[in-house]
Amino acid sequence: MAGILDLLNSDLGKQIVSGVAGSTGNDSNKTSSVLTMGLPVLMKAMERNAATPEGAEGLMGALANKHDGSILDNLGSLFGGGGVDESVKQDGAGILGHILGAKQNGVEQVIGQKAGIDAGSVGNILKVAAPILMGVLGKQKKEQNVSSSGDLTGLLGGLLGGSSASNDQSFLEKVLDADGDGSVVDDVAGMLLGGSNKQSGGIGGMLGGLFGK
Repeated sequence: MAGILDLLNSDLGKQIVSGVAGSTGNDSNKTSSVLTMGLPVLMKAMERNAATPEGAEGLMGALANKHDGSILDNLGSLFGGGGVDESVKQDGAGILGHILGAKQNGVEQVIGQKAGIDAGSVGNILKVAAPILMGVLGKQKKEQNVSSSGDLTGLLGGLLGGSSASNDQSFLEKVLDADGDGSVVDDVAGMLLGGSNKQSGGIGGMLGGLFGK
C-alpha cells in the first residue's frame, strides 16, 4: 500500500495541493510543505487515538458513515465555485479538534515556523485537508474491508509506513514521539525549534534534509 507521502506526490495529491492552496489563498509550495508535515502528524495522532477501544470505535463509525471516501470523487466541485464550502471547513475544524485536542495550536505553530507561514494559515490548510484525509482513509477502509480495530490500526500504520521514503518514516517516528510519552507536539516542537535536549543530535539535520529548510 502506498504511503500518505506517496499520495501527495501522485496526480491526486497534486490536485489536492493546488485545490487547498487556491481555496486558502496560500502559495502552492508552502501548502505542499504544510501537508507533507501535517498529514503524517494527523495520521500518527489518529493511530494513537485508535489504540483505545473507544477511539477505534469512533473512527470506524466516522469512516463508515460520514467519511466514506466519496469526497475524493468530486474534488473538482469541492474546490470549484469560489472556494471550499464553509461546512467542509467546519467539519475539518471538528476533525482537527478531535484528533489533536489541546495540542492543535502547538502543532500549527511548529509546522508554520518550519514551512515559513503563519499558524493561522496552517490551521486553514489543515481544516480543508482533514476531511480529504478522512476520505482517503474511508476509501481504503472500504477497499480493504477493514472491520476491526486491529485492521484499522494496520491500515493507519500502512499509510504511515508504506511510503517509499523510509527515511521520512523513521524521521516521523522519532519526531512525533521522541520520548515515548505519546505527546506529539512536545516532541515536534522540541525537534523543530531546538528546544529538546532529548535527542537533539541528528534529528534537526534530518529535518533540514527532509523539508529543505
